[in-house]
Amino acid sequence: MDIKVLGTGCPKCKTLEKLTRDAVEELGIEANISKVEDIMEIMQYNVAKTPALIVDGEIVVKGSVPSYDALKKMLS
Repeated sequence: MDIKVLGTGCPKCKTLEKLTRDAVEELGIEANISKVEDIMEIMQYNVAKTPALIVDGEIVVKGSVPSYDALKKMLS
């Protein structure tokens, strides 16, 4: 699984990254997680509001931080 957390480094972006890493570890998912902070790269995903979460090329979260349980459901 390829996961990208898009965000410029704001508190919500950092929270989403931490929750994502925690959820992947708890679920035992083998995933490559990367943080994308470059605004030009973020814009290539057509995301106007961060944080955003891209899973295998598909936008699953945009402009908010989901609850931990909701995030686990999205990833499983």
